Amino acid sequence: MNRNDIIISAENIAEQREYSLKCRELFACRLGRQPRACVVTFGCQQNEADSEMIRSMLHDMGFGFVSKAEEADLVLFNTCAIREHAEMRALGNVGQSSHVKNANGAIICVCGCMAQQTHVEEKVKKSFPYVDILFGTHALWRFPSLVYKKLFYGKRVFDTQGEGVIIEGIEPLRKEPPNAWLSIMYGCNNFCSYCIVPYVRGRERSRDPEVIISEFTKLVEAGYKDITLLGQNVNSYGNDLDCGIDFSGLLRRINDIPGEFRVRFMTSHPKDATKKLFDTMAECDKVCKAIHLPVQCGSNRILGLMNRRYTAEHYLELIEYARSKMPDITITSDIIVGFPGENEEDFKQTIDLVEKVRYDSLFTFIYSRRKGTKAADMEDLETAEDKQRRFDRLLCVQNRISREKNELYLGRVCKVLIDGLSDDESYTYKGRTEGFKLVHINGPKGLEGTWQNVKINRASTWALFGEIVD
Repeated sequence: MNRNDIIISAENIAEQREYSLKCRELFACRLGRQPRACVVTFGCQQNEADSEMIRSMLHDMGFGFVSKAEEADLVLFNTCAIREHAEMRALGNVGQSSHVKNANGAIICVCGCMAQQTHVEEKVKKSFPYVDILFGTHALWRFPSLVYKKLFYGKRVFDTQGEGVIIEGIEPLRKEPPNAWLSIMYGCNNFCSYCIVPYVRGRERSRDPEVIISEFTKLVEAGYKDITLLGQNVNSYGNDLDCGIDFSGLLRRINDIPGEFRVRFMTSHPKDATKKLFDTMAECDKVCKAIHLPVQCGSNRILGLMNRRYTAEHYLELIEYARSKMPDITITSDIIVGFPGENEEDFKQTIDLVEKVRYDSLFTFIYSRRKGTKAADMEDLETAEDKQRRFDRLLCVQNRISREKNELYLGRVCKVLIDGLSDDESYTYKGRTEGFKLVHINGPKGLEGTWQNVKINRASTWALFGEIVD
């Protein structure tokens, strides 16, 4: 892969800023006031990071932001395609936006992974005539020019072609501290048979480590204290670079940045997770002792059909080594139930693996067929009812383990970063431990964004509860 072909030039970014200024002028003339935008994001943290970049470009166009589509002059849906449910949910929300279009003539935009798919583009053209702008992940950096085309020519704009790129020079419009996302790479080379990501986000592209270090340093200086490095497979960071730095090396350099912060990362692929990575995590004091390591299934036969390229035995060896280096490490994972060809014995092997690992929590899904993936053509003989029963059994097992794991925190004092108000009416704040466990706390005003020592006095399946101590 030629780096010069995938890095958007400074000249191209400058040209898009010119389009932003033109859009600002056109909106000012047409509305006579500041335009308002509503950005709705579906899906993963990478989509959230993309939305921060989109908000930055909208800000350059002169937009303020509202949370209700009914109040907006431009409504943008940043969509997800990882499962059918996510796609249908996004399309349902897009469908409901027709009344906003009719009421105040708002510009309706759809972007993200779902929009990158050809069949979705055709569906939007035919069934959603009120969608004005549709663009895929590869065209995100061209958003200002797409808005300008709509404003100037009045016609619908579609941009879903092209290859994956690296965008530098657009400062994301982030939420206030203490939490931040920082993308270190884009795309994926793994082509798991069930996954649409390589097709909608392209092949792996690592950002320059010096740019990442500079951006991370600025985040720390701006008061961000819990920063998550993002990538579809962070463990393969640097494989496409010729600079002698891999993901472990990047973590060590970030750990050396001055300041009080902690860094976490997601997502890791087990085939690329190494002892070197776990050694690095154990030795770096600012790197959280927590990892999201998706296993997907406990059956080697199904893992082969999934094209995961590791075995259950190898996965368990990784877990054992990680815990030998970090006994209190928090481990979470993803599991797919009902993959084509999975039978009762395969599922029992998954349950067995879950009992052996004892995850702190799981993200569990019933298999969703994705058009364009290899698994979409595999024969599936299991009924939806059988899949649901297995799914419920898995939840029952994991919920028990999650509660047992959380109860081990009773009486402990944990360092918690308070990051907002609690949604539990009995508590004032919520925060996160180093292992990203949710903690509800009471305390006086003004504690948002501060570190507090919290003694845990209650635990549930989903959260911890405690009191601030000296």
